[in-house]
Parts: sequence; structure tokens; C-alpha cells
Amino acid sequence: MPHRELKAAAARYTQRTAKTSAQNPARGDQEKAWGFYRTPEVRSFANWIGNAMSGALLYAGKLGPGDSIIRAPDNHPAARIVSEIAGGRIGQSQLLREYGRHLAVAGEGWTVIRPRERALPTWHVVSVLEMTSKGKGMEAVIDGAPVAIPPAGDGAEEMANALDPVAIRVWDPSPKQHLEADSPVLGSLNELEELRLLGAAVRAITLSRLTGRGILVVPKGTRFPSTPVQGDAEDDLIDVFMEVAETAIRDPSSAAATVPIILEVPAEMVGAIQRLTFESDFDELAIKLREENIRRFATAADIPAEFLLGLGDVNHWGAWELTAEAIRLGIVPRLDIVTHAYTHHWLRPLLESEHVPDAEEWSVFADSSPLRIRTNRSETAVRLYELGAISGRALRRETGFDEADAPDPAEAEARRPQENDENGTPMPNTPPSLPVDESPREPDTLPASAATTATDGMLAAAADGLIWAALSAAGRKLERTPACPRSQRAQAREIEPAELHTLVAVDVMQVDQWKLLDGAWSRVPEIATRYSRDPECLAAVLDEYARALIAAGVSHTFEQTAGVLHAPCLAAAA
Repeated sequence: MPHRELKAAAARYTQRTAKTSAQNPARGDQEKAWGFYRTPEVRSFANWIGNAMSGALLYAGKLGPGDSIIRAPDNHPAARIVSEIAGGRIGQSQLLREYGRHLAVAGEGWTVIRPRERALPTWHVVSVLEMTSKGKGMEAVIDGAPVAIPPAGDGAEEMANALDPVAIRVWDPSPKQHLEADSPVLGSLNELEELRLLGAAVRAITLSRLTGRGILVVPKGTRFPSTPVQGDAEDDLIDVFMEVAETAIRDPSSAAATVPIILEVPAEMVGAIQRLTFESDFDELAIKLREENIRRFATAADIPAEFLLGLGDVNHWGAWELTAEAIRLGIVPRLDIVTHAYTHHWLRPLLESEHVPDAEEWSVFADSSPLRIRTNRSETAVRLYELGAISGRALRRETGFDEADAPDPAEAEARRPQENDENGTPMPNTPPSLPVDESPREPDTLPASAATTATDGMLAAAADGLIWAALSAAGRKLERTPACPRSQRAQAREIEPAELHTLVAVDVMQVDQWKLLDGAWSRVPEIATRYSRDPECLAAVLDEYARALIAAGVSHTFEQTAGVLHAPCLAAAA
């Protein structure tokens, strides 16, 4: 990108934000917020937000009919400008990760863009604490070195040097004062301060219970017997107690921290030895208060509290539900904050500088669909493979293996059980029983099926129609569910209903929750009877297959139908 293109982008923002940053009344609170970043709960929350945001994809587009989004063609200037943000996909992932942490903690971050003569600009995300007012401009600290950012005008005047850095402020506005930033950590400063004090109290209690077990009152003159090394000398009791306490402090795991000191005294003195303790009711209370404060912060964070408190007994379906809720409440709004800033202070000014006529229509969008892909589809993939719905290649991909793990024909043949003839004699030169996608020869049958008769073919055709109709009905219902936001429903209506489940994430439990397949198999008894098949078995097989497709986001094809019908209970009646 020619460096002169940066002029318009800089002119939009730096002078105003320099003054805003210098006069930001919330800066003190932001310093406190960053001071709590090392708290395990805050760090875990901020990194979860950052890591989740890093999976989104930036792209250029504009609003179409019904709030649908029309992506910019690859050769459009908007697509090029967005693709070059932060140097490309890898840089954008890191940029979004950094912004996730900044917005979660301080509610604010800065992008500093440094143009280069013959290369793409370098992009840096810095915290509000690394940006200071410097005369009429600003100064950023990048990798420990100060970087001057000169002021720019209101858009009419140009920068003195086209290679000067550009600063863009990205913040989550406070509902009280728009120019101030807001974040869950800023809203929990009092609770986090209490948590820090309670943590210190618990630590003190722990140390005191190791070394401060109270006072042992013994009669004056009580001494330890001498050891062989000391000869006739005797140890002073107080010295022994101090030595044991010091050992316990140095090494809390040592026996000195837990094993009592053995003291031999005359029998008449035993009743005179007493132990006084200083245990307080606050000891147990401090631990409970700390747990309560952790819970308060977890509920104040704008993601489900289970992610900070632990998922406990939540099953994987529940975990997917929580993840979807976390993305909706905690990730998408922050992605919108970043893309809004880059739209108004980077993309559109650069489009205007290139004299693109519809520059104001184009925006930066973040595609969060990669975040919604279910992370554990292994079990579903195995079942779909058994049904003949996916290939061996897809099975390996979904279970974490690559093509290097695929068996070669010789290995597959060696693993195949030996087939014998009717006399029990091994049958030579039998082709290996490999999945279709791994077979070295062109298959003469459909996947996972035996040779079909005319009746089998007609049953497959009828089942294919039932499956397609069921997926179509499910797709039309999906358009009206939370899985398909209103802003995307117009675009969803342009998609074949039977294919919508491949683009919209649906959990297995939601198939029943949203009644996606209700009434889908009403004609199964008629068709099963027509082809002499068990109606209940046919309905169960088709329903299981359709559910698996919807949950896995996989398309249905006719070629998969024969494999679906290859079930023992569907054998033709004699």
C-alpha cells in the first residue's frame, strides 16, 4: 500500500483523541484495573476473551436487503484494505487477541500504525497506560521505545510527513460518559480490592497455622535432655522451639511443620504445661468471603460465570450452550467495537482517498462463525462414517488425525479378517474391504451397501426424498430460531432450506428443543409397507441419520442413502 494513502486516515482522529487521552478522568481507575490483571480470576477472564476473539475473521462488506451482509469482491479496494490490516490473517488474529484483553480489563486500547516506505505498515496494540499527551500530539511506548505521533487536522490539512505514525483509539463507551471507557474489571474494582485483601489474609492464616500454633506455657527451668553430641550439656527449650519454627517457615512440607515436639518432663510437671492459641473466627470467614468475592466477580463478567468458576458437572451439550451464550454476550459486542473503529477511522478514509464512489457504504465486519463450530465432533463423525455419510478422510479430520495416518492398501489388507469358502478354505486374492475414498479401484457399489435390487433402489429413492423433505422442513424452522439472528434471516432465506443446517450451528439437544424434525416421518409407515420393510426401524434409522447431519453440519447426498439403509432390521421381508 503506498504510504501516502495513510494521510486521510490519520487526519480523522489523532488530534481529537490526543486531547481526550490527556484529559481522561478514568485513567486512574484504568491503572488500578491493570494492577489487578495478575489476579488469577481477572487474567483468566481477560485471556478467555482475547483467545476467543482471535478466532474471528475480518472482512469487508456492506449491508444488503434485510440487514444481510454482502461481502466485497476480492478485487474491490475495500477487500484489499481489510485483508492488509495487521499484515494479514495471522496478524489480525494477534491484534484481536490483544484487543480482547484490553477491552476486558481497561475497556480501552490503542492501535498505532507505523507506515513503511516499501512495505505494508506495522500494526501495534498498546494499552492506555502506554499513550500519553505530548505537546499537540501523542507519544506511544512500543517495545519499550517512545514513538511520537504528530497531530493532524480535521481532515482538510495533511500530515507533515506521510510516514508519521497513526493512532486509533478503540474503547467501550461508558453509559455515563461516552468518552470514558467501561469494562467488567472497572466495574468490579471494589470487589477486586477486597479479593486482594482477603487473599492476603488467607495467606497469613496459612503461614500462621504452620508456624504460629499458639503459646506453650511450661514451668520455668524445663529443659530437653542432652543429646550424645552435646555430652552433659542440655538444650534450652526455647531455642529448640525457635529452631523448629524456622524450619517450618523455610520448608512448609517438612515434618517440623506438622509433627509435635517430644518433650520429656517429670511426672509432677505434666499438669503445669499448657497451650494457649490465638485462633480467630475470622480465619474460616476470610476463606468464605474470598470465595464469595470470586463469585461476585464471575457474575459481573459478561460471560457465563461457569467459565470462571468451573464447568463442574455440565455435560458437553451444556458446555456448548454456555459457549454460544459467551460468544453472544462477551465476544460479538467487542468485535463490533473494534470493527466500528476500523470502519470509520481506517477503511472509509482510505477508500475516500482512493476516490471510491460508495466509500461510506463499506464497513469492516468480523465473522464469528469459526467460534461457533463445535469442538468435539468425534463421536458424531464416527457414527456418520458408520452410516456411510462421510468419508474416511473426513473421519480422520474430525478425530484429530491427518492423511499420513491413513492405512496403505497392504496394511489394510493385512488387517482385514480372512474370508473362507464354504469348506473353510481361505479365499485368495479377495479385494480389501476399504472405505470408498481409500479403495485403490473404482467401487462398483454404493458406499457401505451390498448389491442392490430394483426394490432396494426404489426404497433408496423414497428414503432420499423423505430425508430431503425433513431437512427442508428443519431448515425453515431454523430460520425462526435463536440460532439464526434476525439480522441474518434475509440472507438465510436465500439458502436452500435443506442446506441451512450446514451454515447454522445446531446442537443435538436443540433438534428436539426447536422441534426441527417433528412430523418429518409421517409417511414412513406407508413407504415401509410398500417395500416390505419394518416401519419402526426405518423411521428410527432415518431420524438418527437426519439428527446426526444437523448436529454435524453435514450435507445430505443421495449416494449416502444406501449406507443409511444398510441396517439389519431393514432386511427385506421374505
